[in-house]
Amino acid sequence: MLVSLVKVRDHSYKFISASPFAPNLGAEIYGVDLSKSISEEQFGDIFQAFLDHQVLFFKNQKEIPPDVHIAFGKRFGELHAHPAAPTMKGYPEIFEIHADKNSKIANGEFWHSDVSCDLEPPLGTMLQLHVLPECGGDTMFANMYMAYDSLSKPMQNFLNGLRASHESEHFYRNRYEKQDQLDPKKKYPSAIHPIVRTHPETKKKALYINKFFTTRIEGLSKQESKLILEYLFNHCEKTDFQIRYRWNKNDMAFWDNRCTLHKAIWDYHPMERKGRRVTIKGTIPY
Repeated sequence: MLVSLVKVRDHSYKFISASPFAPNLGAEIYGVDLSKSISEEQFGDIFQAFLDHQVLFFKNQKEIPPDVHIAFGKRFGELHAHPAAPTMKGYPEIFEIHADKNSKIANGEFWHSDVSCDLEPPLGTMLQLHVLPECGGDTMFANMYMAYDSLSKPMQNFLNGLRASHESEHFYRNRYEKQDQLDPKKKYPSAIHPIVRTHPETKKKALYINKFFTTRIEGLSKQESKLILEYLFNHCEKTDFQIRYRWNKNDMAFWDNRCTLHKAIWDYHPMERKGRRVTIKGTIPY
């Protein structure tokens, strides 16, 4: 057990209600209607809760109009454009999440941090689901502060000096067929990031690697890199760091890509799951 790593969050919120989802990660948010513009006071509480809990689940929501969803995302910063995925007609800032009986793939089936292959990977992602399967379709999240804190001091010291390649060509090429057919010479992003990153606002350290995008550790041999990455991937996926979220219609989740991993479970085929996602651009990890 890693109970000693769980930090009690002592911030109080005046303009929203936040109920911890689990001791290690997440909070359910009540008392705010995201289908409308929110006040500065509510935004301040949401921003603090986001830093405190790493992923927020906004409950009892109506369907958020696309323009309102975009405007809410922009309050946290410039929006991030996905390098490969299709966008919503008339709203290029929105990435539509959709899987049904005809789908050959579903989004986010493996543990990852969104588009970590970018030079300035996303700060956070806001996803609202409007169509849910009768059962299944949960999303899992993992706390990367805890993943780092639970490592031995010698291992922390070793990793603190290392950087790793995050690539996307192997994953995005041919995944979205229409885009690739239109532009077969398209280049997909890659970047080199520290394995341990410091969160720019909380100043806490988190592991920053994932199976989707992280391919090689700089300065190590191919075999050394493979062994260390396999160890870290398995370590990050320990159940001690995880939660599993079961959606209700129109719930919106807002997660911090700088200190969490997530995984969408595609266990509902041939049933349908559909929603809209807005992603906020981040900064270069350090």
